[in-house]
Amino acid sequence: MGSKWRKVKMALASNLCVYVPTADADDSPPHSDGFSDVGLLSPAAAGWSVGGTGARPASPSLRLSKSFNRSSKKTCTICLASMKRGEGQAIFTAECSHSFHFQCIASNVKHGNKICPVCRAKWKEVPLQGPTNPGPPLGRTRINPVNWSNDNSVMTLLRPIPPRPNSPRHAAAPIFPTPEPTIFDDDEALDLKFTNRPCLENSNLKRVLVKTYTEVPAVPRFSAADDFTVLIHLKAPASVSGVKSSNTNQGPTFSQVNQTPRAPVDLVTVLDTSGSMAGTKLALLKRAMGFVIQNLGPADRLAVIAFSSTARRLFPLRKMSDTGKQQALQAVNSLVANGGTNIAEGLRKGAKVMEDRRENNPVGSIILLSDGQDTYTVNGSSNPGGRKNQSNYELLLPESIHGGDGNPGIKIPVHAFGFGTDHDASSMHSISEISGGTFSFIETEGVIQDAFAQCIGGLLSVVVKDARVILESVNANVVLRSLKAGSYKSHLMQDGKSGCIDVGDLYADEERDFLVSVNIPKELTSYETCLLKVRCHYTDPLTKETVNLESVDVVIKRPASLGQEVVSVEVDRQKNRLHAAEAMVQARTAAEEGDLAQAIGTLENCRRVLSETVSAKSGDRLCVALDAELKEMQERMASRHMYEASGRAYILSGLSSHSWQRATARGDSTYGSSLVQAYQTPSMVEMLTRSQASLLGSPSAQRPVRPIWSFASPKPR
Repeated sequence: MGSKWRKVKMALASNLCVYVPTADADDSPPHSDGFSDVGLLSPAAAGWSVGGTGARPASPSLRLSKSFNRSSKKTCTICLASMKRGEGQAIFTAECSHSFHFQCIASNVKHGNKICPVCRAKWKEVPLQGPTNPGPPLGRTRINPVNWSNDNSVMTLLRPIPPRPNSPRHAAAPIFPTPEPTIFDDDEALDLKFTNRPCLENSNLKRVLVKTYTEVPAVPRFSAADDFTVLIHLKAPASVSGVKSSNTNQGPTFSQVNQTPRAPVDLVTVLDTSGSMAGTKLALLKRAMGFVIQNLGPADRLAVIAFSSTARRLFPLRKMSDTGKQQALQAVNSLVANGGTNIAEGLRKGAKVMEDRRENNPVGSIILLSDGQDTYTVNGSSNPGGRKNQSNYELLLPESIHGGDGNPGIKIPVHAFGFGTDHDASSMHSISEISGGTFSFIETEGVIQDAFAQCIGGLLSVVVKDARVILESVNANVVLRSLKAGSYKSHLMQDGKSGCIDVGDLYADEERDFLVSVNIPKELTSYETCLLKVRCHYTDPLTKETVNLESVDVVIKRPASLGQEVVSVEVDRQKNRLHAAEAMVQARTAAEEGDLAQAIGTLENCRRVLSETVSAKSGDRLCVALDAELKEMQERMASRHMYEASGRAYILSGLSSHSWQRATARGDSTYGSSLVQAYQTPSMVEMLTRSQASLLGSPSAQRPVRPIWSFASPKPR
């Protein structure tokens, strides 16, 4: 035993590596203070611990691993590829004697990480050809490692195999220059060969479907009504045409979705790397980004912005080819947590990437993730009820996104993800609401990848751009009273004879429902009354052509008398959705003013009213889900502490989902066991299934994959 301790002391004195076998490597992950954030691409991810001067004996079986020290000189511990002379790759040997591919370590160091990924020695000389970033120094970060599976598809991507010396890709792309350009016009050029060619077969199946429903099919001829409801229903074309599943309750397989022609995406991820993200949070964020990178196609482009006290562009807008994915992973792996939270600066740089790009893919979006509150832009002034001024939150968004002074902006939606219980849900919700994106609440750390998966499942299936619905009265005595379109911009002419709704982009299989209130005049000469003419036009993102759909007439029958009145379940269902959303707004207002009892009472009253409706009595699944959601909100208002920790964020993410009629993550709502699954599309479900399958090898994220409901269809269940 004494000889072993002498070997350990010699190893520490000479700064060698120590191999510390865990007591049960299969059941529990190793814990060490000596991990850095590059652990995702280091041998630490495989289940053993690497330490330097901070290593301590933790087992009687401690022994010096000379073989690893020798092998580390032959293998780059960042990309895990061999380092042999004559392969055409420059090799950097640090002052601590550890060697790496120059490209790998230069990419790692240029983002501020000046610590050896193997022994944690602090370097005085770094492998950079240009000046280092003048930003604030980044400190060391402690990581609680996750027990990764070696067969995990994400980990396979995180260990890319380098090209052979005779491969044309062996000449690696140069490392991006350290100084940030003043204009981000260095986006990689679009390649026309990746442009998806649409299939012209069954073109009618690839069009948006427009249907209308009236609250009752007939009104007596000699009767009039001042508030008659008409439902306008839109459904986007499916992501896969001509593919029939043997099970009508299940969507197409992921491989079918992945092979379907689609519009390529420009995606900018704006990631919080403040000090509060240190540890498992940052490790899981890196894993989630690895999943995103893995599922982007070669025509998609990705940029990465990291922000803490300041913001920096880690990775320019590049196509996700094999080389692009490897470089993006290197950039993500270099993330370290340090500093404060400057959301506005991160969004400014993210918007600048979109604004300065030379070419545009058909779809563009920004993903924002933060676990804290902006301490640089939003001041602390509050209203008497404790709520911060709404106008302050607008300062977080650059003018190029939300517009102003007649400038419409670049119309890039920001999909915001509030991580944990300390984020500012009000500001994140405002950011997404103003920009046209959604707000998701990630309550538990293990859900972050699923939340990202659901989001990109939608972004990678956009089939409609800039859709607009136009309503016109075709009867001189019929007037449009109101348009209920949620967060979508709508305009009603002053004379009430016409109106329009800007629907924007639609994911494949997505559905939208809008309620229009009109008056019904007496009918003296006819047995039917034509109320409205509904038209819709949009842009096909693949062909860039404008599609004008045939107009649809809204007609009701006018018999002399009626028997038993039949209420439309479709219209009643959407009335319930809007009623529930209004109750959520009222409950949140009461909670912010400190009256939790009134907030809970408002939600309880809404649940009672919903239970008496026609659709609820018929067992409609959307009504069941709404009741479960309202009940969950009541439970999260049990105390002030509980409301501050999760209640506010849960309500706001629910409001975001219902106002945009688009799926968001709410607590654990991406789980297959959750009742809150409204608005999910087959593409989202398939991406979620893939994410959950990739996590099955990790005990920290195991859970059953179950079929997920969708409630957007107006057909009765």
